[in-house]
Amino acid sequence: MDQNSLNHADERIITNKYLSIWEALIPIVVLIAILGYNVYIYESDATSGPNQFALIIGAAVAAIVGFRNKITYSKMIEEISENIKSTAGAILILLMVGALSGTWLLSGIIPTMIFYGMQILHPSIFLPACVIICSIISIATGSSWTTSATVGIALIGIGSTMGMPLGMVAGAVVSGAYFGDKLSPLSDTTNLAPAMAGTDLFTHIRYMTITTVPTMAITLILFVILGLMQDTSLMANDGTTLAAIKETFNVTPLLFIVPVLVIVLIVKKTEPLIALLVGILLGGVFALIFQPDLVAKIGGGTELNFVNGYKGVMNAITVDTSIETSNKVLNDLFTAKGMQGMLGTVWLILCAMVFGGIMEAIGALARITDSLLKMFHTVFGLFASTVVSCLALNLTASDQYLAIVVPGKMFAKAYKEKGLAPENLSRTLEDSGTVTSVLIPWNTCGAYHAGVLDVTTFSYLPYAFFNIISPFMTLIYAAFRIKIKQLSDTK
Repeated sequence: MDQNSLNHADERIITNKYLSIWEALIPIVVLIAILGYNVYIYESDATSGPNQFALIIGAAVAAIVGFRNKITYSKMIEEISENIKSTAGAILILLMVGALSGTWLLSGIIPTMIFYGMQILHPSIFLPACVIICSIISIATGSSWTTSATVGIALIGIGSTMGMPLGMVAGAVVSGAYFGDKLSPLSDTTNLAPAMAGTDLFTHIRYMTITTVPTMAITLILFVILGLMQDTSLMANDGTTLAAIKETFNVTPLLFIVPVLVIVLIVKKTEPLIALLVGILLGGVFALIFQPDLVAKIGGGTELNFVNGYKGVMNAITVDTSIETSNKVLNDLFTAKGMQGMLGTVWLILCAMVFGGIMEAIGALARITDSLLKMFHTVFGLFASTVVSCLALNLTASDQYLAIVVPGKMFAKAYKEKGLAPENLSRTLEDSGTVTSVLIPWNTCGAYHAGVLDVTTFSYLPYAFFNIISPFMTLIYAAFRIKIKQLSDTK
């Protein structure tokens, strides 16, 4: 569990006896109304600014509600500060990923992945292969974020050259990434959920497989069907794409050294920021070694020397970088945004943290969760209220850690009173809190994956089958009392 999740696990849940459930819901209703109208007007461009300001308006409404219920301005600012502080690591990772994509493009790492991937992965099996590849990497690293930033970017590139709908490809990447993240003992959320519920890590992981494995099986079947439905005759590679890559880049298996090393560092529990920085620096070195002419061109020269070499690598790290080939599809693909390109996503996360911070300060998050807890009295109702609470927290707090911590602390006693083993709660927190965070554009996870994969959240949402099915799977098991462990079974 990283320091970010530890900070969330230790925090106190703020309650407000003056606040009614209807008052707690007012900012959410206002926010959803504005966000919905933004999507209607701006469509996929809503996250370029309108949604950010919608979150500020929602925060202002929440602040007015707070003032009416005896919450001070300083308390709200304090919670906003804590929320923004908790995202510092995520923001730095986003900037590092922007830099990584630039140096990995310039060095030829991503083009080389695409070059070999196109020859190995047939279009008809590409989508399920994406799920499996991302699952393996995510289990090994314990991070859906690292998976998207490395193999995810390459798979998006391969899918683009094949003519695959990018929303489908991103949905496959996200599904595999979150399957691995959910089951990996290295994952922070996989450690956080049992800590909140009161069970141990490996009991939690074993119990999660009961719902997670069937969900993944359904996900793979759906992607196999989608893959078979694609017109592969239109995607058949005639060699021109591969030729265009070889004409532009020095393609060599030696370039795989960098991504493999980054993944190994993560597996060895190296801090993600350090591993990504190593990947960026090695990407720049490999660019100078393997693509000297391209580096010189990006640096504004014709022959490589120290000045244009430095400028070429630094430009790839910080700003937009475009590399032209003889293939129009590749021209659109071989563009990296650098650190600058991640600023829109950072802006979205900061605004989301303002809204989430004020909602937390006024006691709205605790009030909503407490109201959901009181609505249900059956075992199924308890599971259902946990799922709804996790979804509500992902929508309002914009943070997957809070979507695990708040319901985990609020519901632990209720599960015990029903005679249910704590792993029921920890599994439900993961089935509904961890995996749905990536489906919400203004959640830190949704903003991250959309920014890294350069595919809008609403484009991949319909195809993130694993993430959509997971909460329903846990509710089906609860409704039919399948594998619902009692406290008496653990004695």
